Formats: sequence, structure tokens, C-alpha cells
Amino acid sequence: MSLPHAADAPAGTITGIRPAGTRALLVELGSLADVVALHTQLKANPLRGQVDALAAATTVLVRFASRRDAVAGLPLLQALDFTHADADEPRTVIIETVYDGVDLAEVARLTGLSEEAVVNAHTGTAWTAGFGGFAPGFTYLTGGDPALNVPRRSSPRTAVPPGAVALAGDYSAVYPRESPGGWQLIGRTAASMWDLSRPNPALISPGDLVQFTPIREFLPTTSSPSSPAESRDAGVSSPAKTGPRASSSGDSVSPASPSEERGGSEGSGFPLRACEEEGGAAALRDDEMPAPTQGDHCHLEITNPGLQSLIQDLGRPGYADLGVSAAGAADPRAARQANRLVGNPADAAVVENLLGSLELTAHGDAVLALTGADVPADVIDPAGVRSRPAPHAAPFALLDGETLRLGVPVRGVRAYLAVRGGLDVDPVLGSRSTDSMSGIGPAPLAAGTRLPVAAAGSLHVGDPESPVLAAAGAPGSLGNGIEPALLRITAGPRQDWFSNGAAAALAAQTWLTTSESNRIGVRLALDPQDTAASPLTRARGGELPSEGVVAGSLQVPPSGLPVLFLADHPVTGGYPVIAVVIPEDLPVAAQLPPGDPVRFIFVDPDTLAPLTAEQAVGLFPEGTA
Repeated sequence: MSLPHAADAPAGTITGIRPAGTRALLVELGSLADVVALHTQLKANPLRGQVDALAAATTVLVRFASRRDAVAGLPLLQALDFTHADADEPRTVIIETVYDGVDLAEVARLTGLSEEAVVNAHTGTAWTAGFGGFAPGFTYLTGGDPALNVPRRSSPRTAVPPGAVALAGDYSAVYPRESPGGWQLIGRTAASMWDLSRPNPALISPGDLVQFTPIREFLPTTSSPSSPAESRDAGVSSPAKTGPRASSSGDSVSPASPSEERGGSEGSGFPLRACEEEGGAAALRDDEMPAPTQGDHCHLEITNPGLQSLIQDLGRPGYADLGVSAAGAADPRAARQANRLVGNPADAAVVENLLGSLELTAHGDAVLALTGADVPADVIDPAGVRSRPAPHAAPFALLDGETLRLGVPVRGVRAYLAVRGGLDVDPVLGSRSTDSMSGIGPAPLAAGTRLPVAAAGSLHVGDPESPVLAAAGAPGSLGNGIEPALLRITAGPRQDWFSNGAAAALAAQTWLTTSESNRIGVRLALDPQDTAASPLTRARGGELPSEGVVAGSLQVPPSGLPVLFLADHPVTGGYPVIAVVIPEDLPVAAQLPPGDPVRFIFVDPDTLAPLTAEQAVGLFPEGTA
């Protein structure tokens, strides 16, 4: 179907639809008003199989449960009438700001204004909350003074403090938590941008008006409300109070000092800072759970979490509008297998361990299964003597007082441990998974953490199975340190930003994983032994308006070195995505160790059959829209 160009499109017109992997469609529109209208329509009347609809600057990303649903959704979107979608009446949110940001002088230089004029321009008109993104509480604000249009920093910072007020392109925003970021920092606020104790955790919602007000400094806290409910209903407040309040007129909200919770991150395209020590809901400690008595369910006590151990399930899809990624097990195939082996539902909570060394003790008899990375494991008796090896991909008993001890993986990096009945921890936004990007969910496990086990269901314990990590050499397989991992990819959605030479380089070169990788994504580097290897080059300049991205996206920052997004990826990104790893191969991507070689194979999105080099290059139209 021929679609009109954005500049010529009448209101309510879709200007383009691009595949974003095999199970998502990126819908392009001519204006933010059209974005809001289509998004409102899709939220009120979801398409068959629709998992999420995420609004951005000029696009709406629609994710589906399957390839079949995505294919069926294309003609439905093309024919959709969204001109009559109704939006809610806007509120006004007041953000008191100290304008002393480290980039204020640079913004003044870039705009040709004085620093005082920059502040006056930023506060002189109300901004409009266009859409959420990156992480919980991060909202793109539009409609400010056009004189403040400045580029992102060429080199993103590894840490931007919470409350930083920033500019990038036509947008302004407030960072909700310490995170990496490439925006220009002009000030800081004490506003709590994200607070799960509020009915709406995000302080700013799409459609709100946001007024920045300059102040010299924040006042110290002199009092606190007696309860969260009281603080939410307290009327107009100063920054010394907690939580947002509606003014007496009912149409404005004034934020207050931040809560101790730390929310999401801006996800600048380099979102790979080691932020996974952050946690959300507290884990159970020794003083928070009584010792079990006869008749109680057993529990598991962590004696050594290793480098990192998290509670994960199959994630929390459907909250992208709040800046919350689906998260969940980085290798869902291994998590499903572990649950299947012990007779749990597929979505039961498990332990995800990174690089081994996990030790835990059973208080009460338990049935466990260990899957994922090929990691040696032993059962230690109560006297501290090695009793027996623990099998891989098979159920086994861990009796009262016995300890399971994991070694170092010999292949892969993430092991999954399921216990019959599942881990009985409180869900957050419908999931028990830990989201390292936003800090939502259970805290990372620590020595002394006690994990309660739920009652077993009606499913039977399974039989031993083959490991999920197949032998190296086939498409969709993990490497062995010599042979590379082979990951299948589909082109786009932003192949128009790259030449066909970049497409050829992406598939022809061997890439190396780096140590700057985690659950958010895998950063790739050139192979130093390949003298012909080169970074990917763009065929067009300028900046891409931020838009929704899916897990598996290969986002290309200015360095030309791709970042492969995993389970905890930011929900939007500001760098073009050249290709997307198919969902079937994401479990393999999650098992890539640092320094391992990786090759990419372009495939047909319907059959997953490999494309020839000529066919793959033909998908890249030399940087034309």
C-alpha cells in the first residue's frame, strides 16, 4: 500500500508502517496529535494479539504476541480510522528547578543565548508531555521555545543524577533516577518523578502541561505527612513535602522531594552501565520471616548470591507506556524448562544466576531443577561435606539442611534454578521479575535472603531433558569460544538510515561481545584480529526522533558499534535500529559471555530461511526514506 509522505499527509493519516522484528510494527505519523490519536484508539480498542502500543515523537510501536498476529495487524492498521479518538483534559504539573546544570554554559553557547536567557526560555512557556519512554518516570516534553533545540552530547555520560533537568533536540525531560544519558543538563529538581506508592506512579502523564519554575535552592524538609494517603491529598505543597498534589483549583500539580526509591534510566543508546545492583521491592531477610514450623512450606536461604542472582519470571508486558520494559528472564527458554522439570507453571518465579557461585540452603525438603548455562553444581550435606553432583536439566531433591553450590559456567553465563511450587514473593505490576533498568521488582538476592516457596500445584515433576544450549555451528546457536554464536536477524526498522555497505558489514564481520554488557543489552566491538573490520556508517545525518524499540534491536550509536538490547532494555531509543534479532534467538544472546565472537545472519521474517548476501543488501535503500 502506497502511503503519503509525512509532510503532505492530512490529519489522521498513517505515513508509513515498518516491521520492527518479526512481531512488531512501527507506525509512522505526520504529527504528535496523530500519534496521540492513534495511540488512544489502540489502547481503547486493541487489535487481535496486541501486547503493547507505545507512543513516541512521530511513531507508535505496536507489539504483538506472534508473527501471525503482526501480519494480520498490518492491513487493520492501514485501514484504521483514529480521527475521532478523544483525549483527557490536561493537568498542569509545576516543576521547581535550580538552574545550575553542568551543561548550562554549553547550551548557551550552542543556542547563542546567555545562560539567563536559556533559563528564561525554558521557563517562559508551558511544555506538553508528549510520551513516556526509556524508563519509569521519564517523559518527553514538547512545545517549548524552539531556540532551545540542541543536540545530544556526542559522548553520553555514564551517570546522570536523579532529578536532572535536561534538553535534547526539541525535547526537555527530568531524569527520574541515576542512569546513563546523553542529554544536555541545565538544572535539577527535587520532584519525585516515579513513585509506586502513588495511584499513578508517574508524576507526569502524556497530555499534561508542565511548567518549570526557577528557584535558588531547595528548602530542607521540616515535616512529613503521617501517611502516604495524607500526603497525596494534602493540597498545594512546597518541595519539602512528599508526593504530587493537586492545587485548590484542581488543575495543577506541584511535586515535592524525591522518595528514596530510584526509578528508571534515560537509555541513551549506551545504557550498559552496571546498574544491576539496584533493586525495587525488598527481599525477605532473616528478621522479616519467622523460621518455618511443622506444616509450613519450605524456604530457600541464600548463603552466597555469586556475582548476581535475581528473581525472574516471564516478565510484565503491557506497561511500556509507563516506561516499564517487560523484563523477565533473559533466557526465557531456560526458565520455562526449569519450571517444566519441577512441575511448575511456565510463569512461576525462578532464580536467575549470572556466572555461577550461587549457594543456597533448603529449610524443608525441596525439588529443584537447574537449566540454562552449563554450570557444574554440587549438593553439600549439613555437615559441609560434598554429597553428590546436582544434575543439569533434570529434577533433583535438595533435602532439609542441604546446600546447593554452583561452580563457574563452562558454556553460557546465566543459569536458572526452579523450585517446585515456585518462589512465593510479592508481584509488582503483575510480575515477580526484577527489572535492573528501573529497579522495579524484588531486590537482587544477598546473603541471608530467605525465599519462601509456594505450595506445589497439580502438575507432575518432569523427566530429564536435553540442555537448551545446542551445539555450536547452526543458526541460532551459542558459540564455543572458537566458533562464533550465530544470531538470525531481520532488517530494520531503520535500514533507510544505513547504506547497503553497512548491511554487508553487519553480516560479514565477526563481532566481539564486551564486558560492558548486562541484562539491558550487549555492547559489541570490532574483532582486533580482523584488520578489514570497520564500524557501521550511516547514510544520513541528523538525529532520529526517539521511538519505541523491541528486545533484540541492534541500535547503532554514533560510534557505529551496535548495542543488542536484551530483556531490561529501555522502551524507547534515540539511535536508529539497523536490524532485530529474532525472538527465537534472544535466549542465545542472553548467554553470550564477554569476549565471545558473534555473527549475524539475515533471514526471511516469515520462513526464517537465510537470505543471500545480495538479498540482504537489497533491503537497504542507500539511506532514502
